[in-house]
Amino acid sequence: MRPMRIALLGPVSWRVPPQHYGGWELVTANLADGLVREGHDVTVFASLDSATTAAHDGVVPHALSEDPDLAADGRAWETLHLAHAFDQARSGRFDVLHNHAGSYAVPWGPLAGIPFVTTLHGSGAERDSRILYGRHRDLAYVSITDAERVLAPDLNYVATVFNGIDVGAFPFGDAPGEDLVCIGRMSPDKGIGQAIEVAERTGRRLVLAGIVPPENTAYFDEVVRPRLSPGRVEFIGPVDHQEKGALLAGAHAFLHLVTYHEAFGLTMAESLACGTPVIGTRRGSVPELVRDGVTGAVVNDVDGAVAAVANLTDVDRAECRADAEERFSVTGMTRGYVRVYAALTRGRV
Repeated sequence: MRPMRIALLGPVSWRVPPQHYGGWELVTANLADGLVREGHDVTVFASLDSATTAAHDGVVPHALSEDPDLAADGRAWETLHLAHAFDQARSGRFDVLHNHAGSYAVPWGPLAGIPFVTTLHGSGAERDSRILYGRHRDLAYVSITDAERVLAPDLNYVATVFNGIDVGAFPFGDAPGEDLVCIGRMSPDKGIGQAIEVAERTGRRLVLAGIVPPENTAYFDEVVRPRLSPGRVEFIGPVDHQEKGALLAGAHAFLHLVTYHEAFGLTMAESLACGTPVIGTRRGSVPELVRDGVTGAVVNDVDGAVAAVANLTDVDRAECRADAEERFSVTGMTRGYVRVYAALTRGRV
């Protein structure tokens, strides 16, 4: 296949890639780098403090989450970001425009003048997003798991492409440690309270890592903070890539006890890349990403998670790593999207 000219429309909430939190931004960065390695001409539309191996374009000087002055006028900057990207799309510079910025970019899609495709990244769960997607259901959409399609079932899905991570950049822990680890937003839908209960009942130390979103401050103060205890349940805040890798590789298990229909869950793939099995609730993407009894355990409730902690001795950590390499690699994601682009440009979807 000839090299393609590809525009990736990223969000501007966090830089691409993010320093800590920011799953959409991380996937956009990984895809950009993967496409460049495959020989394609790639431009990423994101905040101008972003850094990938692709070319960058945009009008937002800094990630909104890291610049309070910009964030105060965030909707205005997001609108300018979209207007600039679609203006450039009409310039004839690109063969395809791939949207990773959510539903508010979708109404602009018919104006792009080139093939346009959107990856949902779980946004089908949002009420306002479903309104926008519903008005433009015949455009091309990619789901990141088959489970994601449940959130917005009536769209024109042209493929399912798993999110990809740089598996080789994660350390492999060939022997299980003692601690349980839970990484993510400190919010009730991430099952933080349930993870704490599992740790208390199994007598294992739990390390919590991630951000406390403003809307979840009360939850953290009322549910999580009172149960923190040195050496038993510890909260260490956001972690960067290196810190995350060390934490996961040295763990006994990664707890992903979500209480909602999650579309993917990058931390599950990252844990498997480190060789650490995942214990996750039977919701959303978990049964699709975790091979029950092989790379971890898919459980129904806290009782099941407690039992699983004691039953992980049969899980081969090398197989967890191999599973991540096979299913969640940047190369696999990149080639999946290239097939989508090729079909779009040929008018086959």
